[in-house]
Amino acid sequence: MVKRGLYVGRFQPFHLGHLGAVKSILEDVEELVIVIGSAQYSHNIDNPFTAGERLVMIRKALEEARIDRSRVWIVPVPDVHLHMLWVSALEGYTPRFDVVFSNEPLTRRLFTEAGYKVKPVRFFSRKVYASTLIREKMLKGESWEKLVPKSVAEFIKEIDGVSRLRDLTKSDKM
Repeated sequence: MVKRGLYVGRFQPFHLGHLGAVKSILEDVEELVIVIGSAQYSHNIDNPFTAGERLVMIRKALEEARIDRSRVWIVPVPDVHLHMLWVSALEGYTPRFDVVFSNEPLTRRLFTEAGYKVKPVRFFSRKVYASTLIREKMLKGESWEKLVPKSVAEFIKEIDGVSRLRDLTKSDKM
């Protein structure tokens, strides 16, 4: 078994597809570093939640799923807008890792060029579990709660996340 894997996402919000990916990856590695990407962004339509809020969502989801949190590191990492520096910047924020799990073409390419083994992430109903779709459902007043772990839905309601997202669409149109 591989010692430590890395999984990068924005998790806006953390949904059941992400949770399925984490469970699947943990079958292949002893430990997993979950990187909360674009950590400096929040309060906009594509990134409504703060890095801290996303961290709470992930922790709550892992706890709800009874995943041994001693096997998981959660690390917020801000974007570096120079592709040639991104991997080395990320390495500076995270514990060492042996393999990267990603389906995103640029992420796969950058880590491959940096000498890492990159494995695909098994998709879990990708057309259903997509953060963009979940945010759209929130905006339209459609049912979204069953697409995220119960604890995540409760947390989003606790922080009034749907109202935040709706308010952000109003300010973007002004």
